[in-house]
Amino acid sequence: MFKYTIPSILPILFSSYTWKVKTKDKELFLTFDDGPHPLITPWVIEQLRLFNAKATFFCVGENVKKFPETYSQILDAGHDIGNHTFHHKNGWHTNNIDYFTDVYLAKNFIKSKLLRPPYGRIKASQAKVLGKEFEIIMWSKLSRDYEQNLNVKESYKQMCKVKNGDILVFHDSDKAFKNLQFLLPQLLAYYHNLGYKMLALSDRK
Repeated sequence: MFKYTIPSILPILFSSYTWKVKTKDKELFLTFDDGPHPLITPWVIEQLRLFNAKATFFCVGENVKKFPETYSQILDAGHDIGNHTFHHKNGWHTNNIDYFTDVYLAKNFIKSKLLRPPYGRIKASQAKVLGKEFEIIMWSKLSRDYEQNLNVKESYKQMCKVKNGDILVFHDSDKAFKNLQFLLPQLLAYYHNLGYKMLALSDRK
């Protein structure tokens, strides 16, 4: 099982999904899953502002409904948003009709053509239908910030190993916040010092 870096075989096997951005430029694409959160998301937005960085927030529809002001903060700061289902559904464990219903319920609150399946788990049959309307966004680097017993120094070390066009995953959620507080400011500074632009997915050329 992979930890921080997606095995090279996955983008070949599932080529209809977006795993990274094709670019020769020094560009990284930061993404944040599971928000918005009324305290954590504004903190993330402020960290990004300090480095003139943009990101894509894959929001859970239920959280958008609960915290519309925080959701508006994401948009007002010039960041992207994407659909992360309404109830954070695991596609592997959800029948297709229920999964489609959850995605389209979230669509009522999240106006985006980007979809990230929670846990990266979506059945081929689900992707075949949803891929007609949404771009399914996966990732190439996973911080694992949601892990309770994460070795944050190891995570930082692995997340420093980036390449042009990498899509990076973090989480603006309660369970990730302790690790995110350690990782995000240091990684933003590291990428900035290496000369990387940190962009939202809408900034792709």
